[in-house]
Amino acid sequence: MSQTNSQEILRSAFAGKDRPLVSQGLPFPQTCLKHITATFHASRVYIICSGSLARNTDALEQLQRALEGKVVGTRVGGSLADGAKVVAFALANDVVSSEDLAALPHAMTHPGSKPDSKPAKIPIISIPTTLSGAEYTQYGGVTEDSSNIKYQFGPLQGPQLVILDAQLASTTPVAVWLSTGIRCVDHRVETLCSLLSDKESDEAAADSFTALLVGLLRTHADSSNAEARRLCLIGGPGAMTFLDRGVPLGASHGIGHMLGPMGVGHGETSCIMLPAVCKYNAKHSGAAQQRQEGVLKLLWEDTTLRELMEGEGLREGVADLGDALDVFIRAIGMPRTLKQVGIGRDQLQNLAEASLKDKWLQTNPVPLTKKEQVMEILEVVAE
Repeated sequence: MSQTNSQEILRSAFAGKDRPLVSQGLPFPQTCLKHITATFHASRVYIICSGSLARNTDALEQLQRALEGKVVGTRVGGSLADGAKVVAFALANDVVSSEDLAALPHAMTHPGSKPDSKPAKIPIISIPTTLSGAEYTQYGGVTEDSSNIKYQFGPLQGPQLVILDAQLASTTPVAVWLSTGIRCVDHRVETLCSLLSDKESDEAAADSFTALLVGLLRTHADSSNAEARRLCLIGGPGAMTFLDRGVPLGASHGIGHMLGPMGVGHGETSCIMLPAVCKYNAKHSGAAQQRQEGVLKLLWEDTTLRELMEGEGLREGVADLGDALDVFIRAIGMPRTLKQVGIGRDQLQNLAEASLKDKWLQTNPVPLTKKEQVMEILEVVAE
């Protein structure tokens, strides 16, 4: 359900769910002030802002001016959406140390974790300037310093309001925007290719999928195109329905989780791993190949995407999904090998071992339970 009020369009992100709400149509400072006052009745606000926004734009100053008298603190950093969710959870449970945090229940089994915990109470407002989609989820990733392994906490209380502002999003460096856009693509593809998905999740993942891809192509052609960025932004909720409905993803995400602590951005992990994982799954599973055919059909039906694929020599009925994704990712100038993002062959064995600890390798269309299986995929994208 959506409503329009003074040029603001306000709707639920997911059918049948009251929260998170998604707002678009008004400048982000105005929208923030409106909902902090009228929706959340808050008198104190803590702002977490990305380093690039703070350094390269006046977005933080705009928000501080709009919320004058309400701001009690500001922090500049990264991984904002996940960080805010985990911090809110930690505050509700009196966490003061990394040991306290490690003892809280989380989505990956952790020895000694507490059997129960208190839910977060602090409402979070998210204003995304990338396309990773963390603002639509109830999970948050945290890297353990001692082991350099990333753990997923959840379910948590996610943001209660997501504000979409295409003009603000246009300040995001194009490489960051495009790579996180492929992360959004990865969410959709691994949902549509999952053997454990359902009709509702498939429909949500397919909705606006080709519009997202076209928006990324147009952004690559003109990084200042706010309409192209808007097309990408509206694709966010559909990409994250898998978590709302409990659909597990696969090895592109699983391996990507372990590339993150090695210094590779989330979006870049998807650019490199998704086509290779699709090819591996199609090679080893007829059921996986059949699911991929449905995604390919969506791509071939779009005129812009068909022209791109045919222009790169792909033929309908011959090229597989891995081929199509490879062409698209190269077309927007994103990395396609581990070597391009600083991961050498001497790191592959450790990466494969760490990846096996991620739960989504087991829910991959071809379950990955052996190091040799992961190495087969990594060798394809090594250099």
